[in-house]
Amino acid sequence: MLSSLGLGRSLSGRGVIFTLHHVRPHVARACEPNRHLEVTPEFLDQAIQAVLEDGYVPLALSQLPDWLKNGDPSRPVAIFTLDDGYRDNAVHAAPVFNRHDVPFTVFVTRGLTERTHTLWWETLEALVNATGEIDYDFGNGVELLETATPSQKLAAYERIGAGIIGGHEAEAIMQLNECARSYGVNADAIVRDLVMDRRELQALTANPLAHLGAHTISHRAMAFLNREAAIDEMTASAIYVTGITGRRNRIFSYPYGFAEAVSKRDRDLALECGFDLAVTTAPGTLTDRALAHMGGLPRVSLNGLFQKARYVKALASGIPFKLLN
Repeated sequence: MLSSLGLGRSLSGRGVIFTLHHVRPHVARACEPNRHLEVTPEFLDQAIQAVLEDGYVPLALSQLPDWLKNGDPSRPVAIFTLDDGYRDNAVHAAPVFNRHDVPFTVFVTRGLTERTHTLWWETLEALVNATGEIDYDFGNGVELLETATPSQKLAAYERIGAGIIGGHEAEAIMQLNECARSYGVNADAIVRDLVMDRRELQALTANPLAHLGAHTISHRAMAFLNREAAIDEMTASAIYVTGITGRRNRIFSYPYGFAEAVSKRDRDLALECGFDLAVTTAPGTLTDRALAHMGGLPRVSLNGLFQKARYVKALASGIPFKLLN
């Protein structure tokens, strides 16, 4: 075990924040471009056991600021977060967390919970799996994309998906939804099927281990929004979560979370808007360097393509991230 060498513990700093999305039994699909966003309940169980065996203290994300001030610095923490509010978080993930008495945080996007916005990556996966060809306009007239084979489906997914995140994200998603509808794929129905509504989120918070956090209104990349829109996405989503829980929300997760989607302006804005901390998906552990800016904390993805307990231990150690620097 890496921590037994004394090396992993020093590189992990004060601990690790894990990122998850779907937790559910795997159902194979012809094309699975979003497979990395999905782990099984069995793997989640193994991941929790792995960090507990290595001596990590399970902590709710909202408790991190207090732990940094008053907690034992020799004991690293393990924090589990789940983005987007998928229903399987309550059905399949919560029982695993309950079994181990480990707290977890679900980040809520108001537009998804209230059914005013859609999950473009889920819509696009459903679209490429629904048909053997797609007519799509990339701006220079309609093109025919062959989607008969798994490799063609993946190529189409990647090409269409590459044009979604950016300065015209809302318009690009509307175009995708309209195209999907013409092939019998209902983007609104996908959200209803996959994401918890407000009533379900309120029920989840009856679990003392369950916590909620803000994840914007529209799930658009913050870096491409103007300052006013970015502030609104942050503050309005915090107010929404506060209304569900009855407790002021002070934690935030950036949509997508990678470098191109989260600017320094956004990391600063999160703190200006009253959040105690905000999390990205930039890979890393809670080192002193990472903790220097609480508006942009790194996380470690529990990736559906690498569902082995030994990967969890290695990532939590911080060694892979040190080797990349």
